[in-house]
Amino acid sequence: MEERLIIAGFGGQGVMSMGQLLTYSGMVEDKNVSWLPSYGPEMRGGTANCNVIVSTGLIGSPIVTEASTAIIMNKPSLDKFEKDVAKGGNILINSSLIDKKTSREDVNAYYVPANDIANELGDSRIANMVMLGAYLELTKAVKIDSIIEAFKKVFGESKSHLIPLNQQALDKGAEAIRG
Repeated sequence: MEERLIIAGFGGQGVMSMGQLLTYSGMVEDKNVSWLPSYGPEMRGGTANCNVIVSTGLIGSPIVTEASTAIIMNKPSLDKFEKDVAKGGNILINSSLIDKKTSREDVNAYYVPANDIANELGDSRIANMVMLGAYLELTKAVKIDSIIEAFKKVFGESKSHLIPLNQQALDKGAEAIRG
C-alpha cells in the first residue's frame, strides 16, 4: 500500500496539520511516512501545500509528482494541483469554497462541503478535519484511531479537550463520502 498525497489550500486552513496528523498516524501504525511542507511567503492567507506519503514499503523520495489523491481546500489550489493527480486517482474538493468542478475526466472527484459541515458543528476551523475524515473513508490510508492518537502529538496535551469535536468532524467527513 502506498498513498501519495498532495494537500493544498490557503495558509490557516489546516493544510499542514492534516499532513502532520497523517504522518504521525502512519508512524503509530509502523508505516513508512514522509511529509514535505511548502509555504507561500505570507504568514496567513497565503498558499500552503504539503506532500505526504504513507507506505508499507520504502519511500524513495518525499516529492509527490503523481499523487494518488489530492485534497484541495481552495480554488487556486485546484487550478495548480489537479494536473498532478495520477490517472484513476482521487481529488477531494472543498465545495464550500470552490464553485467549479475539476476539469479532469480521468480521476475520481469528490465534492465535500467541508466549511459548511464545520460550521454546522460550530467551529469553522475544523473544515480540515472534515476533509481528512473524507480522505480516510475513501482510502483507509490510516485508522481514525491513529489520527486521534496523533492529535495529541501534533497539538499537545493542552489541546486534548478538542478531540471530541475533531472526532465529530472526521466522522462527518466520512459520512459525506459514504453519501
